[in-house]
Amino acid sequence: MSVIGEHGPFDIVGDVHGCLDELLELMAALGYRVERQAGDFAVTPPEGRKLAFVGDLVNRGPATPGVLRLVMSMEQAGQALCAPGNQDVKLARVLQGVDLKGPQGVVRSLEQLEAEPEQFRAQAAEFLERFASHYVLDDGNLVIAHAGLKERLHGSGSAKARKFALSGQTTGKTDEFGLPVRYNWAADYRGKALVVYGHTPVAESKWLNNTVDIDTGCVYGGRLTALRYPEREIVSVPARAIYSASRKRFLPNQSLAQRASES
Repeated sequence: MSVIGEHGPFDIVGDVHGCLDELLELMAALGYRVERQAGDFAVTPPEGRKLAFVGDLVNRGPATPGVLRLVMSMEQAGQALCAPGNQDVKLARVLQGVDLKGPQGVVRSLEQLEAEPEQFRAQAAEFLERFASHYVLDDGNLVIAHAGLKERLHGSGSAKARKFALSGQTTGKTDEFGLPVRYNWAADYRGKALVVYGHTPVAESKWLNNTVDIDTGCVYGGRLTALRYPEREIVSVPARAIYSASRKRFLPNQSLAQRASES
């Protein structure tokens, strides 16, 4: 975990999954100016603001290397914070040779990374592996964790807190799609900190008991969403394509749905 004496304001971005074009469009909507310079990125944030990511920067989408280059350069410049997602950890382990049997989403990222220099792949693996499990910000009034986090685990550096922050908690049952049924921790949450998370894709940002899920399924044809904090304003942009098939039925955004109906 990481407790940081920063108060914001922040622009907190949901699961990117390699959707670089949508991330650049969302950043422009938030007031960030991005310039490409010799294959890299130079970012000018709005005065005083910083990006924060809830994790799952990589896998499944079309441009994992580009997303990594952008976010790594921002983090190095002190312009961004990154909480880890379970997909980030999976890719880091494969790149480090720890787990050589990556799922299809990881395989797609590896194919994209083949064109990158070995040094960049090593830097990417180190970057994805060293994330704090979650962030406690604004004097404990804001928590960012990929899959959310129970109040009693806020600020904990334990393995239990890291596991929950990465993947949440399951009930031990599976649904009709063969996916694990997740425990709805947010239904029981009563903490003072606003918990911003992703991991479970929803059609629209879902508020419940001072928590908000901002994974709106961009890689599945939904939207890429950010939460402006402390304003609590939602800003989102539509996906430009369906990049990965969801095992659960996930309705694409309106523009994609209309295009499909006209084809």
